[in-house]
Amino acid sequence: MTADTGSHTDKPAQEPYRVGFLLIDNFTLIALATAVEPLRMANQLAGTELYSWKLLTAEGEPARASDGISMLPDASIQEEHRFDLVIVVAGIDVTRSFSRKEVIWLKLMARRHVLLGAVCTGPYVLASAGLLDGHACSAHWECLEAMQEGFPRVQTNNRLFTVERERMTCTGGTVPMHMMLSFLSRRHGQELSNAVSHMFVCDRVREESEQQPMPMHPRLACAQPKLAEAAQLMEANIEEPIELKELATLAGISRRQLERLFLKHMGCTPSRYYLRVRLNRARRLLKQTSCSIVEIASMCGFVSATHFSRCYRKAMGRAPKYERMEVSSQGSSNTVLTDSMASLPSSSLQALRRARAEPTYGIFEGTGSG
Repeated sequence: MTADTGSHTDKPAQEPYRVGFLLIDNFTLIALATAVEPLRMANQLAGTELYSWKLLTAEGEPARASDGISMLPDASIQEEHRFDLVIVVAGIDVTRSFSRKEVIWLKLMARRHVLLGAVCTGPYVLASAGLLDGHACSAHWECLEAMQEGFPRVQTNNRLFTVERERMTCTGGTVPMHMMLSFLSRRHGQELSNAVSHMFVCDRVREESEQQPMPMHPRLACAQPKLAEAAQLMEANIEEPIELKELATLAGISRRQLERLFLKHMGCTPSRYYLRVRLNRARRLLKQTSCSIVEIASMCGFVSATHFSRCYRKAMGRAPKYERMEVSSQGSSNTVLTDSMASLPSSSLQALRRARAEPTYGIFEGTGSG
């Protein structure tokens, strides 16, 4: 895809390109750092101020990252600003972390034809403002289901990042760096972008079209490709699960071979793995959307809510309704998690408390190989 960034480049050479980073409560620090640092390094290598940037919050108060570290902003969104690009930086519990003020301000920026971007779960905020309707959009895999269910007019995809017209969105972790390197290449040419990546000891700049690795895929990547292909087919067919015989045919192997691969490399049967994929999606929907349990059961390929609840309780150790009740109680709960955590630094304990509502919280505890 190509970005409509021409109107943002017709600026005098001596005037820096102005970028605002809107920090949403519980934002992910690594996403912010990897988005800002390429701009800093571009200035350093060019020997001039190609870019200027400001950190913003709704009220000008410090923003707390998901790891408990507080970040002092440069200004509030209530002040008058002139930006060429605004990037929304979000993180955990994004569906409850932003305010109406931030949504209204982003709409104002859009009316001024400011280029809008978002990293990690930040695209959810842009979508909530109606600013991604009709646009292709990348976002961290953990909030994709919430976006697909809540914003059907947004064309979500699983690419690392997407640049389209006056929008640029990407997944989390270190991917913002690759999106910004692509941005630098568009504005200044490949030579500067390559020089910045070399300074960061980045041996490969990832392409926009690359797919973000979904959970469990790192483990599958080192296994046989037929196994990874079968797992991808499972993840792409959750609402209407595929019969194992058909799945094997689509992967180009026999059902017996499919079962051997899963038992050897995953320590479970294909059916058991497929069920876990569907339940993991159900967990994200329970924690991130307001869909009813009946609706979620249907979305995840279960014949009834009763069947879904029974499978969920057996695999997750709690009924779906209690999963959702815990999410609802997070905002008002200040209970210490366990006595053994009392010695943790306050910031790390607070970060752990905030993470309890996340779909991935505790997924490695007692999950075994199934």
